[in-house]
Amino acid sequence: MGSVRWGFRCGSWTPSRSEWLFAARCVQQEEKDRIGQFVFAKDAKSAMVTPGSDPPWSFNISHQGDYAVLAAQQGMQVGVDVMKTTLPGSNSIPEFFRIMTRQFTAHEWSTIQSAGSERQQLAAFYRHWTLKESFIKAIGTGLGFNLQRAEFHLSPELLTQGTVLRQTKMHLDEEPEDLWIFEESLLDVDHHVAVALGPADEAGSAPLPPPAAFTLLSFGELIASASPLTEEDAAYWDSFRMKAEAPQRQRDT
Repeated sequence: MGSVRWGFRCGSWTPSRSEWLFAARCVQQEEKDRIGQFVFAKDAKSAMVTPGSDPPWSFNISHQGDYAVLAAQQGMQVGVDVMKTTLPGSNSIPEFFRIMTRQFTAHEWSTIQSAGSERQQLAAFYRHWTLKESFIKAIGTGLGFNLQRAEFHLSPELLTQGTVLRQTKMHLDEEPEDLWIFEESLLDVDHHVAVALGPADEAGSAPLPPPAAFTLLSFGELIASASPLTEEDAAYWDSFRMKAEAPQRQRDT
């Protein structure tokens, strides 16, 4: 049973003309058109570096903050979510938590609010959020899923950079759910990533390999095996370079 964990730091990627146009040639026309419709360069870059599917594998992607990530697994359901620990705009952290009260259970709020400083509480909030989102993405459920149905009991081990934890457990509808595995790691001090792995299918009964850290790829590594599908479109670069990097509030932050 194979697994892939890839990440790309699109927040610090400033593509050259040749890089952007080559990447655009390697995606389907429909996807290229979709990427071109993004208002901000940050979103267009995140979408451009998101890889396509490979039929023998289950895979899922996420992009938020400075990173785009991919998790792929043979023989298992998979979902991935990445979140950057950022201050909640114009709201104070206590007010932000009040607004988000219904997204977490009493147990989870107790864990979040006992994490230490406000910054540490915010990091614990986003850690729980990535866990919930990874599960929802793995089962393919949209906005109608009640997030309080999935309650997470965090690993007793400290989550640090360079480690991957698998000890966190989920209770679903108040019952322990032992068939799901959750991998947690930090891409850097500000970015939490969680991978949800669902029950193995009949063809994927081989033992699960040890957890692997996300490999951060360069642009060259990302496109090393890419094959152009279309001719170069010079106007596509002109359109991209006219985009602002991000909304003003994000740039100020």
